[in-house]
Amino acid sequence: MNAFEQAASTGEQISGPPSQTDYLLDRSFRGIATVCAWFILIIVGLIMGEIGIKAIPAISEYHIGFLTGTTWDVNKQTFGILPEIWGTLYSSILALVIGGFFGITMAIFLTQDFLPAPLALFFRTVVELLAAIPSVVYGFWGIFVVIPFIRPLADWLHTEFSWIPIFSTSLSGPGMLPAALVLSIMILPTIAAVSQDALRLVPYRIKEAAYGLGANRWEVILKVMLPTASTGIFGALVLGFGRALGETMALAMLVGNSNQLSLSLFSPGNTLAALLALNFPEAGEREIPVLMYVALVLLLITFAVNMAGTAIMSLTSNQMKAGK
Repeated sequence: MNAFEQAASTGEQISGPPSQTDYLLDRSFRGIATVCAWFILIIVGLIMGEIGIKAIPAISEYHIGFLTGTTWDVNKQTFGILPEIWGTLYSSILALVIGGFFGITMAIFLTQDFLPAPLALFFRTVVELLAAIPSVVYGFWGIFVVIPFIRPLADWLHTEFSWIPIFSTSLSGPGMLPAALVLSIMILPTIAAVSQDALRLVPYRIKEAAYGLGANRWEVILKVMLPTASTGIFGALVLGFGRALGETMALAMLVGNSNQLSLSLFSPGNTLAALLALNFPEAGEREIPVLMYVALVLLLITFAVNMAGTAIMSLTSNQMKAGK
């Protein structure tokens, strides 16, 4: 006898209207959630306000030319961060392309029954453990493993295809490509984990219906599962891109910290986060407002990326609902 039959035989009620305690708990939870949401907004506002106030002297002195200048010379009090903005976006986009491809591929591999459940759990745990490795360890690994490993290929590409802008320089040490490769591994756990959740949330009956119509496994994955989970997967890419934009220590160790604009994958560059990390310890009273201006620009870029990603996800979700 199951629980329903037992309750029916004894005359007990299986369900009933919410009690006053239920209403109280529900209202308390809603109140706590609202307070936490406002608390987060207040903290973000305070951070932005504090950085903005300290950056006002630099904003008043350097104006918009700070964003378009290419020279960073503390001795001459000449500051421009266009190479750092370029390096931040270039390295993050490269990392997103590499990490996004492997992250989504890994999510498909671990959720679509390619492996036995215990083995899939093992690989999932290993991928999640990548997020626990300190950034500085990634930096050392990049210096002593990644750069020596890719240097022969980089030298060959430069020798054979030096007329192509992305191969126009040789890899003599730290550069954009090793930084992007290490950064792609750092954002891989985020993209893989969120993409796995998005694929698991696809109703199983959709997959069954596709198989019932005669689709094979890869047709189901590429034409049914991925489009259905596209909003969640795009959210994973936005989160990974945001993580890449703000990464500091590994980039400071691997990107080369050179104030130049270049399309070459092998030339050194710089990023906004690395510039802040390397200059703040020795900054004087005149440099601190300038560095606060840099921090404000980095915050605004990160917010713009997340807001654009949220808007695109909302638009895509609305279009999918309208098409149903």
